[in-house]
Order: sequence, then structure tokens, then C-alpha cells
Amino acid sequence: MAHATNGSSEKASPKPPPQIWNVREPHYEGTTAAQPDGYRQSSSTNAAIVIDNGASGLRAGWSFDQAPRFDIPPVMSRYRDRKLSKTYTFVGRDTNIDATARGQQKNAFEAGSGIVSNWDVMEGLLDYTFLKLGVDGAEGGVGRPIVMTEPIANLGYSRRMMTEIMFECYSVPSLAYGIDSLFSYNYNNGKTGLVISSSHSSTHLIPVLDHKPILSQASRLNWGRSQSAEYLLKLLRLKYPNFPGKYTESQADEMIREHCYVSTDYEQELSGFLDWTGLEDRDHVLQYPFTEQVVVEKSQEELERIAEKRREGGRRLQEQAAKMRLEKLIRKEQELEYYKELQQRGATETKKEFKRLLDAEDFKDEIELDKRIKELDKSIRKARTKDVGGAEEEEEEEPPTFPLLDIPDADLDEAGIRQKRHQRLMKSNVDARARAKVEKEAEKARRAEEERLDLERRETDLEGWLEERRTARNTLLQRIKEREQLKVDLGNRKSLASQMRMKNIANLASDNPSKKRRRGNDDDNFGANDDDWGVYRTIATGDQSDDDEEEDTNTNLKTIESQLLKYDPNFSEINTRGAQQDWSKSLVHAFLRGNRPFEPESQRDLFQVHLNVERIRVPEVLFQPSIAGLDQAGLVEIAAGILTQRLNNNNSHNNDSLNINNDDNNDTHSSSTGGNILKDIFLTGGNTLFKNFETRLKNELIAVLPVASPIVVRKAKNQTLDSWRGAARWAESEEINEGWVTREEFLEMGGEYIKEHNLGNATME
Repeated sequence: MAHATNGSSEKASPKPPPQIWNVREPHYEGTTAAQPDGYRQSSSTNAAIVIDNGASGLRAGWSFDQAPRFDIPPVMSRYRDRKLSKTYTFVGRDTNIDATARGQQKNAFEAGSGIVSNWDVMEGLLDYTFLKLGVDGAEGGVGRPIVMTEPIANLGYSRRMMTEIMFECYSVPSLAYGIDSLFSYNYNNGKTGLVISSSHSSTHLIPVLDHKPILSQASRLNWGRSQSAEYLLKLLRLKYPNFPGKYTESQADEMIREHCYVSTDYEQELSGFLDWTGLEDRDHVLQYPFTEQVVVEKSQEELERIAEKRREGGRRLQEQAAKMRLEKLIRKEQELEYYKELQQRGATETKKEFKRLLDAEDFKDEIELDKRIKELDKSIRKARTKDVGGAEEEEEEEPPTFPLLDIPDADLDEAGIRQKRHQRLMKSNVDARARAKVEKEAEKARRAEEERLDLERRETDLEGWLEERRTARNTLLQRIKEREQLKVDLGNRKSLASQMRMKNIANLASDNPSKKRRRGNDDDNFGANDDDWGVYRTIATGDQSDDDEEEDTNTNLKTIESQLLKYDPNFSEINTRGAQQDWSKSLVHAFLRGNRPFEPESQRDLFQVHLNVERIRVPEVLFQPSIAGLDQAGLVEIAAGILTQRLNNNNSHNNDSLNINNDDNNDTHSSSTGGNILKDIFLTGGNTLFKNFETRLKNELIAVLPVASPIVVRKAKNQTLDSWRGAARWAESEEINEGWVTREEFLEMGGEYIKEHNLGNATME
């Protein structure tokens, strides 16, 4: 994962461009050449092949080497090309040669453990290992002794399968196993201490006394680098649920390796991690591959030509609109002239003939004709004023009269009765508007009275008044939150709100939702009750979330916040909802996007991941497993339990050598029997590479162990390679003779037989 910085693509800003780390998938690094020189050299020195068989990588070399010759991930791909009728097998990093090989990757180890579960892959890894080491098989097999690491308390079945493969498939003359963390401790000259090995699959704590591990008091914490990678992926998926890129475990492992560290004071650092001051240093931006949308920029001449074309089109539209208005005005004038002539004919024609003329023009009576003439006259004057310019003339509205309402129906003909009904409807409308005006004035007076009472309450009991305003504000905020959540739920067809909405829609077609509608029972009384119409409101936008109410809620919230800003000394501008929605003051924005603006239209911003609190939260699981949902004690608690209780209660060893309270005066005697175990707390394994790991461990052990305990915490010279180096040095020493299992012993004792030694597992009785 290489890091780079933005160039000219970053917008001008007073801040320097952020440092960006580019996320890449593992790539094919080329074929690893075989190294036969070691095999030829081993024929004269009787050297052994040393294999560190770990869940994160298989490291192999010769016992006389200073470092392993190669290190490969324990994966293999095998697929068949149907076109060529060939089967291809790729091992280790060669599986990254193409997408097909990557898609067929299989791991030799069970997920989350150091136990081999796929023996086909394991055999492929061993074949690859021996070929690259130059083993030619001329002697009918490997022909060299093998030293191999295994996890603590390895399963008997797993060891038996490995032993059978080594002796039966590869015909090795002898085989020895050892625990990887003990090899690392021995290589770093450890004698008595507590070995803490945190590797790819788990974390183990093994007390060692005079070079001999006390395996009965060892403990395991089910958390390693692979669980950390899974946890980080879970956090990122929760943080960016709509992220357009693809997260992979290898990317997460690289993020942990490059960006995470152990906090010396987790709670204190976490509380201020998202503070704007210094956030640009704490927030690491990871850029996933993206394709920016290409925007074709036009020249200045093209832009001017386009603008001129638009102006010309606008002028043509204006001319067409003016022409259409003129034609419409002429038609209205002609229509007005015709209706005026028709009105004048009413004075000369008979009543029957005039009624026929009105019916021919779709007028009910002379009043409707007069009304139409007034409307046309008003429209013509308005159109002329708009074309010529100037203020419109306001006509004084005469109060409406309803003379026919006082005349009995018996004194009116049929047309008069229809006109009387029309005037009754008009009077109802006028009365309704008058009542509404009165109610509006009453509402205005009521609000004025409420404001007066509110002012009196504020002057007499300011604290009580402020508490009421805070409560009202919290209620409005909760209502807004519920409305927003409801809108989100309605967008998810599997949510309860969406399902209830669809149920309401389905039930609209039935009078009785719980029964099928039967033929002959179609009485539809929907709408008889005013509450029936609320279902449309629920279906349209969700319950209690229409636009008018949302606007009223926002208005009331702004009013209350303005009052709190004016009278509450503890309420500032940063506490308002508007400020909290401002990205420059939002804690959520700092968590998701750091201290820079986010542009949803930018593909660059959409494909960015910001690591901030995750940088300390993921490694913190080793010390507080509960934050990841792991029901186990933390690393410090386990170590303290071993040092203060379990070792001192172990009667099978000398209590002086295990006593954690030995002082300097008794240290000479202690050294003769193993020394003080607290003086050598040893860290090994790839998951202890975090910055501040040993400092945090020492500080917390000082807090839980007795006062003045001589605590010394150190780490391996190389936490990842020292296991192999320790196994190689052990293979060159005389002590290896205690651990060899020969072919003859295998044939006699079986695959589960091992020889106990100070760097290996013990036989289960």
C-alpha cells in the first residue's frame, strides 16, 4: 500500500493537500527461481530443512542459512482451462497472476486458527517448498531431516497427518516439531520469563522457567491479526454502508499494519481523537481505485457562440410570446364587442328571443352575461397595462348584495328560483370568509396573549422557562429524527414502515381486511368517517410527516433555538441544529470525512476511506476484548492472573523461582533457580508490531501487580522471522537430538508419537 499526495487535481485551499495512501490488491511479483545450491551444500553438512509453518506465511530455508530463503502465504489455486484441456496449479504469491487464480484461492489453515484443515493445499505448499529448495528427489524422497514449527497444543490428528505425509510421501529420514514462540524466545537468549506470542490466528501466553515451558499454565486469547482484519472490515462496512468499492481481507491486513497503533491511554485519546485541532494528522485517507468522470471543457469561442445562440433563441421566444399575446388580446376585444352588442339586443328583443340568444351562447341568464363582460373588460385592461407598462388600477370591490334571498319562492319564476339558490351559495361563501377573518383575528389576539404570558413567565422564573424551552427543543429534535428515520425505512421495502404502508394500500381494496370480499356485499362506506381519509396521508409520506408539519416543526425549532441563544448562557451557536449539520462543526463529518469538505459528485471523494478512531480501536481489542464482542479477559488480565495466582499456586515448582515479589537482595538465590519471571516479559509474533505495544503492556502490568515489582518488557529482534531463526539454530545444536523422530520410530510408534523437549509440545496423558 504505497502512499502519495494529491497534485493539481486538489482544489485551491489554505490547507496543504492531505496525505493519501493508495489501496492496492496484492500483485504478481514474478516466478521465484529454485535454489539448488543449498541442497548440494547440505549433502556434506547433513543440514536440516527448517519450515516455519504459520497461518500467515510459510517460511523455509536451510539450518545453516541466516534467514529463510522464501516466505509465501499458505494458499493455493487450482483450476482447469477447458479450451486448452490443462489443469493449472499456483502456490503462494503466484496465485495473484490473474483474476481466475485469485478467485480459486484456498487456504491450508482453518479460518481463525493455526490448525491445518486443507491437506491438499498443504501438500501443494510442501511440493512447492521442496522444489524451490532444489530437492531433486534423486534419493527417492527429500532425503534431508525436517524441523517444523507447530502451534501450542496442536491437535493430535493434525500432527499425525503431517507426520504421515512427511515420512510416507516425502520419505524424510527424521522429523522434529517445536513451538514457534518458544523458538523465538530461545533465539533471543531467553531463560526465564513470560512469552507473549500474538500472531495471525491467536495470542498465547507461556511461562518459561529455566528454559522449560510450563505448558499447563499457558493461556490462549482468541484474537490475532486475522480477527483484527475481520473486525476492521466490519467497522468499515458499518461506517460506509454504501461504499462503491470492494473491501478485502488482504487490504484490511495492510491497513492494520501501516496505520494502526496501540494507544497508551485509550479512553483519554479516544475522547479527543476527532477534535478539529490536529485532525489532519490523526485522520488517514485511503484512496481506492476510481475512474473520474471526464468533463469536456469548451473553448471561449465555443462558449460565446453557445451563449449567442441561446440569446437568439430567447429573442425569438419573446417575439413569439408577444405575437401570441397580441392575437389573444384582439380575440378578447372582438369577443367583448360581440357580448356588448348581445347585451344591447336584450333591450330590443323579446324576453323569449333574448333567452334563446343566451342559450345559444351557453349563458344561463343575463347576470352571467354581465359577469362575463366584466371579466373580459378587466382582462383586456390588465393585458394592455402589462404591455405598455405602469401600475395596475385597483378596483374597489363593492360589498355583495343578495336581494333575492328576501323574496319568497312563490313570487319568483323558475329562473328567479335558480338565481336565488346561486345567491344563497354566494352568501354562504361570504359568511365563511367573514368567519375565517374573525377567527384569524382571534388567533392573532390569542398569540399576543401567549407572548405576553410567556414574557411574564420568563421575567419571573427564568430557569423554569429555560427548562421548558430545552424540553420543547428535545421533543422537536426527536420528532425530526423519527421523521428522517421513517423516510429511510420507507425506502427499504423490508422495513416495518414500508410493509405497513403496502398493507394499507392492499387493504384499500377491501372493506374487511381480515376477510375476502364476497360477491353481493359491496356496500362501500369509505369516507363516511373523516378519519378514513388519513390513510392517504400515511401512504403518501408516512404518519406525521407531511410537508406542512415538517415546515412548522423547523420553524418552531428555529424560534426556540433563537430564544435559547438569547437567554441561555450555556446554549451557544455550536449547539444549534444548523451548526450541527454544518460539516465544519459536525462530529459525524469528522468521523466519516475528516476535516475537509466532501463532494458527493466527486468520484475521488466517494472512493475514499478515512481511518481515525479505528486506528486505535482495532489494536485495543487485545487489551479490551469486550469492545469486539469477545467474551474473554484481556491480555493484561490474563498475564496478571498467570503471574499472581496460577504460578504461585503451582506446587510442582520451586516457589522462590516463581515468586513475583523477590527483591534485589534475594535475586541471587532466585537466579540460581530460574530468576524472576517478571524481569523478562517477551513479545513475539506479527501482531505485536504495533507502536507503543510494549509501553502500554508495561504500564498496565505495573498498575495491577504488586508495588515495586521488577517488570521488564522486551520484544524480539524480529517478531516475524525469529521463530524460523530459532528453529534453524536449534537444528544446528546438539539439543536437536532430543527431538528427532526417526523413520523407524514412526513405523513403530505411529504418527502421533513425538519426543518431548524444552521447545516443543508435551505428550497428553
